[in-house]
Amino acid sequence: MKWVPKHLDRLFEALLEHLYLVFSSVGIALVISLIVGIWAARRPRSFAVIIIFTGILFAVPSLALFALLIPIMGIGAAPAITGLAAYSLMILIRNIGMGFQAIPRDILEAADGTARRIWEVELPLAMPYIVGGIRIAMVTVIGIATVAAYINAGGLGVIIFEGIDQRFPEKIIAGGLLTSFLALFADYCFASFEKLLRRRSGGKAA
Repeated sequence: MKWVPKHLDRLFEALLEHLYLVFSSVGIALVISLIVGIWAARRPRSFAVIIIFTGILFAVPSLALFALLIPIMGIGAAPAITGLAAYSLMILIRNIGMGFQAIPRDILEAADGTARRIWEVELPLAMPYIVGGIRIAMVTVIGIATVAAYINAGGLGVIIFEGIDQRFPEKIIAGGLLTSFLALFADYCFASFEKLLRRRSGGKAA
């Protein structure tokens, strides 16, 4: 490899752009999902409708979703983050809802007060499910974010698509390997944290 050692700064910049897209989108989706997921967890019909709706969003091809957002938000990071956040919603809302639904009823009845029950009882018990959802969302978004290069959002996808356009395999390999490493690293970190939380809560780690 000759290109990589001479362009480490470029790869690092693309990696930082990729991380910005991923953390911004998953962070926004997590805030929305906590509000919606906690509200819908005790409302099975509403929960089912929300999962269907977010599932439809998840099924839209990424490039098509980004293209639909361009007339509203222009090109760049804004439509990319919005689209990536939309892809995270189904995963996060589903896991948050499942986490709250899995809490035994006798534990809920023992807690007094809605706010206290959510923050002191329900949220800690549901945390392994929430972290599991974040893990899946992060890995998913890391891969989809490469497509955001098509709308000038930056990231590792820029290196990959440059390699395709220029028929330069080294760029494709470098961008692809960094993306894969990032996804595997995120999966390992969040999976380890999820297992730790499950052990502390007395559950079985997945």
